[in-house]
Amino acid sequence: MTTPLQVTSTRLHLPVTETDHVRGPADAAVTIVEYGDFQCRFCGAAYANLAEVLRQRGDTTRLVYRHFPIANVHPYAEGAAEAAEAAGRRGRFWDMHDWLYQHQDQLDPVHLSLGVEQLGLPPDDVDAEVGEHIHADRIRRDFVSGIRSGVSGVPTLFVNDVQYDGGYDLADLLAAVDAAAPA
Repeated sequence: MTTPLQVTSTRLHLPVTETDHVRGPADAAVTIVEYGDFQCRFCGAAYANLAEVLRQRGDTTRLVYRHFPIANVHPYAEGAAEAAEAAGRRGRFWDMHDWLYQHQDQLDPVHLSLGVEQLGLPPDDVDAEVGEHIHADRIRRDFVSGIRSGVSGVPTLFVNDVQYDGGYDLADLLAAVDAAAPA
């Protein structure tokens, strides 16, 4: 019997589309898709190294971010994801993404609202969107696509649609990008 969430491989189930959050050139030779949780300390550690990969390989690499909040372990992860989506609605997803990873110890609603304000976003509007779960469907879609792709924890990366099983330190990530780039 097959269920809708059955995992069939360790390949990316949902291809990258125009609705994804993408940082880097659209025609990049290497695409890294990250399933992440803003409150996860391992995702926070990978964040800095992924940013450096983009800095060093920015002409050949793009990063796609998809939400995979593990709410039963990280109580503020869903709210942070919704705040990122609210910022994204205003063209500021990556600014909020970076703020969230740089302030992982401040993701409670009060600090989150202050962060929104620091970025120059309308805190009352963003707080209302988060409170009303306006972006919950988007986050759920990312989460389900992760499950279908075999994601069971975070961070999980896919390099050119294949699940990456290496380390998250800079040297390992650069080696994976270099190996995936066409010669």
